[in-house]
Amino acid sequence: MRAYERLLKYAVVNTTSHEENMANVPSGAGEFDLANLLAEEMTAIGLQGVYVDEHAYVMGFLPAAKGYESIPSIGFNAHLDTVDDLGGTDTHPQVITDYDGSVIPLGTSGKALDPDQFPHLRDCVGKTLIVTDGTSVLGADDKAGIAVIMTMVERLIRENLPHGPISVCFSPDEEIGHGAALLDLKAFGAKYGYTLDGSAPNMVEYETFNAAQACVRFTGFSVHPGSAKGKMVNAQLLAMEFNGMLPPDEIPARTEGHEGFYHLTDSSGNTSEASLTYILRDHDAEKFDARKKKILGIAEKLNAKYGPGTVSCSIRDQYRNMAEVIAKYPEVVRIAEAAIRDVGLEPEFPPVRGGTDGAQLSFRGLPCPNLGAGGYAFHGPYEHAVAEEMDQSVEILLNIVRRFTEA
Repeated sequence: MRAYERLLKYAVVNTTSHEENMANVPSGAGEFDLANLLAEEMTAIGLQGVYVDEHAYVMGFLPAAKGYESIPSIGFNAHLDTVDDLGGTDTHPQVITDYDGSVIPLGTSGKALDPDQFPHLRDCVGKTLIVTDGTSVLGADDKAGIAVIMTMVERLIRENLPHGPISVCFSPDEEIGHGAALLDLKAFGAKYGYTLDGSAPNMVEYETFNAAQACVRFTGFSVHPGSAKGKMVNAQLLAMEFNGMLPPDEIPARTEGHEGFYHLTDSSGNTSEASLTYILRDHDAEKFDARKKKILGIAEKLNAKYGPGTVSCSIRDQYRNMAEVIAKYPEVVRIAEAAIRDVGLEPEFPPVRGGTDGAQLSFRGLPCPNLGAGGYAFHGPYEHAVAEEMDQSVEILLNIVRRFTEA
């Protein structure tokens, strides 16, 4: 079975994670549905010790082939959940064979996948694309990663290829920040890891943002507007003033590469009370700390202007730049780089403008760069995958396994 055929099977399982239910892991019951389906498939293809735990982590193991028992154990990970951006994943994937380079209508939604908006499609002429019907995400983030890992493992077993010990885990709730937090690393048993949660198969990602969330609350003074002069303090206007004191060009829509940003994700309020929620991102640790101080400094200025307690602020660190861990294990990147060249591609090392479970795993002691799995335009109805690139990702993983046996 090719990887894209597995993606078609997994995509129709609704595995949205739900931030409002993040006290529970998993946050969506459908994650158990996919975990159990995968556990059955893992057992059927020959993985051992397969189980699903109480948090929907599904794990399985492939013992080393005879004579390769001393090879370091490699772990492969992808996540079960998909974003809830479109209110669910009642997904109806479409398969476009022998793509001709034209605009692709997405069902009857009125949306279309246009090469002018997604230029890499021009390199996909003659290939097979998997797209949505325009009403949901596809779920290639990260079911393409799951499909690539499953296909790689099946090939290892079916073709009796040499390999050291292999661990596989699919984890819940990556999209809302839980991800690998509860993964039992001792049970997983890997010395090196790779997440499959990226796009182009020639990408090796090991540099993530430093990340934090800032929650800012504003307390106003509400009186009748007819007699408000000199008395009313409108909490919503306070919030607008606060946001206006942030650098206007340091937002996601105006930054790229290593440039950090302040991103307003939520706002609510009335005259008496208001709140703003931001995510803060920067690859550079000093600049990241400066962003947190900027938020706190603005709060202090407004409190000095309007009175103590007018603005309160809490900042919660979410994850750190995994590059500081990966730098201690250059071999995990070097082997991936060589494996990519083995399939005729030139490796690229873009900074991740987001986070991956690999960042969390790296800081927990498992160095774990992120690799591509052939999916694009994540988190929206234009999400799509390229079957041939998924095939290349499978070959790259096989090459990684082989190169570990030769190291």
